[in-house]
Amino acid sequence: MRVIVVEPWAAGSHEAWAAGLAGASTHELHVVRHDGRFWRWRMRGGSLTLADEVRELIGTVGPPDALVVSGTVDVSSLLGFLRRDLHPAMPVAVYLHESQLLFPVGPSQQPEEEFAMANWRSMAVADAVWCNSAFHRDALVAALPPFLAGVPDRPHTAHLAGVVDRTTVLPVGVDAVPLIEAARTSTADAGDPPLVLWNHRWDHDKNPQQFFGIVVKLAEQGVPFRLAVVGENRRTHPREFDAAREVLADRIDTWGWVDRDGYRALLLRSDVVVSTAIHEFFGIAMVEAMAAGCVPLLPRRLSYPELVPEAFHPAALYRGRLFDRLRAVLTDLPTARAAVAGLRPAMAAYDWSAVAPRYDAALASLGA
Repeated sequence: MRVIVVEPWAAGSHEAWAAGLAGASTHELHVVRHDGRFWRWRMRGGSLTLADEVRELIGTVGPPDALVVSGTVDVSSLLGFLRRDLHPAMPVAVYLHESQLLFPVGPSQQPEEEFAMANWRSMAVADAVWCNSAFHRDALVAALPPFLAGVPDRPHTAHLAGVVDRTTVLPVGVDAVPLIEAARTSTADAGDPPLVLWNHRWDHDKNPQQFFGIVVKLAEQGVPFRLAVVGENRRTHPREFDAAREVLADRIDTWGWVDRDGYRALLLRSDVVVSTAIHEFFGIAMVEAMAAGCVPLLPRRLSYPELVPEAFHPAALYRGRLFDRLRAVLTDLPTARAAVAGLRPAMAAYDWSAVAPRYDAALASLGA
């Protein structure tokens, strides 16, 4: 099949998904991208300029057998602009990395219903809706009925059952096997303090305040550890990060953005990876860290129970009292490692070599 993948937000996990799928699929895939900037503008106006680029690509490679569109654009609008360029019966799938209906609003923000409605229109027009986790799918399916019922008249609720039937789960692929097979270089094995990794976007939904509060308290109690805080930061003055960096200056190993090679090396020498997130639809960063051999401490909620095989839930997931759990791991790292022995190779289930065949089968079914 010839498939055009449309990624309106080509940055971070979105770009990794598009590039990974194009590289691993056995179908003929072509990717149309817009830069990962101005997400509100992508949702409002990206459909027209993306249509221009899809049209140009069709002139080069020929008409597609299917279209896969990442959810950061109104797919119904995109198809409207392409109505003269695509076969009327050509199948379309929408891939939802996140849902605006479920995304937590920041402390200084107001809910923007138009973007949730754009997600809904995309789902309604698509022949298949692919969510990146069962947690995401189930939360979205539960949130849609009250959302659709809260309109002035002519609610779309009659369309809901059909959309739900077309909604399935396809996880994001990760380059996990190279990390699983790489040698670890943790300095804790030579007697140095364990290295704690926090590897998330520097945003409110990742709950950095809780994490910093815990590690500051651990430092005050003299618990030995070093700290690596990395991830994408689009904020001019991330105050909680600036304050933590000052207080924890003598504990810091790595701080801020690192390139891909540097990040891979950091994963392989980190000992513990922590999440305090209040929002996570999948969790590429956690899969990569576990594939690299980090001991995970993740909330027993969101998508994390899905990422971690059930046998490792007691050791890898927490429900409250993160301070006590992290302190125990840092003061007895060998025991913590033994409790998650076997988790590292289990992350091969998310490698593109394992996930891509599921996409290929879904695409073949879509085009049947």
